[in-house]
Amino acid sequence: MNKAYYTAEVPEDRFEVLNNLKDSQKPIKIVLLGGVDSGKTTLTTFLANELLNSGFKVAIIDCDIGQKSILPPATISLAFPEINFNNLYEIKPYKSYFVGSTAPIQFFGEMITGTKLLCDYAEDKADVVIVDTTGLIYGSGADLKRMKIEMIKPDIIIALQKRNELRQILKPFENKIRVFYLKVYENAKSFSREERKEIRAEKWKEYFKNSKIYSIKFDDVIISGTKIFQGEKILEDEKYLLESIFKWKILYGSKCEGRYTIVKRDLANMPRQIDKNILYYIEPERFNNLIVGLIDGEGFCIGLGILKAIDFENETLEILSPINEDEIKTLREIRFGRIRVNENGEELGLLDRDLI
Repeated sequence: MNKAYYTAEVPEDRFEVLNNLKDSQKPIKIVLLGGVDSGKTTLTTFLANELLNSGFKVAIIDCDIGQKSILPPATISLAFPEINFNNLYEIKPYKSYFVGSTAPIQFFGEMITGTKLLCDYAEDKADVVIVDTTGLIYGSGADLKRMKIEMIKPDIIIALQKRNELRQILKPFENKIRVFYLKVYENAKSFSREERKEIRAEKWKEYFKNSKIYSIKFDDVIISGTKIFQGEKILEDEKYLLESIFKWKILYGSKCEGRYTIVKRDLANMPRQIDKNILYYIEPERFNNLIVGLIDGEGFCIGLGILKAIDFENETLEILSPINEDEIKTLREIRFGRIRVNENGEELGLLDRDLI
């Protein structure tokens, strides 16, 4: 199931914007804003195809991590379509930046950094860069949009509104940036929460088909996105002491600036008084089927993996991924995400950022 398809049957004001884009000095950066089901991806598809038809080189940055069109999910992706396409799902990413979640909350840093890096990369390679954003526009979502605009410094903003819900976000920019306020198309389709979940499941399943298991040693890569590998590994006598006091089986432990992080199993059912600012413990089950980003030397995401096992004794990660043998050779870092998914596309839950 895909949410947006190319059609030239669009409201007249879309053609007015298109003509403005064609007449604008190149290169040009465009940011599309709008709430959920406002038609941002449909408009992106329309503009990109029409600009390609006019001979312009187009870059698309898909930031909608919750309803990703350009795979993989949980990333921000850059693509350079060269021919007409029916929907963004057909396009292969050129570069991606790992976010590690399908929800922007708690990940504003990744959302802004990834969009900025990909914009910078695309700017001198395309006539028009189109940035398709998430539908999060209220509360902290408004702050995310403001910060993203401040960082990207677009030439044009296209705001899709039902009423005036974007005006407050965009007021500070109206004297600096050309802003087009468009009405949400009255025939724009709405999707329920369950339908969105089904769409994501299809895309997860599609992405992870034809995957294989890679065994990766801790020492062969940088491991980030989790507390457990920060600082230095605890000593054997520290491990023994903690196990004795708390009746744990410690699988792995590290310490950083006086704070301990422990992966453990309980050996006894007993009350424990623990100051988590000094000693933070994690159950190993939290890592089951966790999405991880496979990162190259430039900091971009070459693909995703599902963490199938951590062998703490042999210091090895077992990761299921569709990337090939040539791509795995460029791997420099494994970055832990905060969503758990199995290879059938079933989402098993989001984790709070500080849980691991």
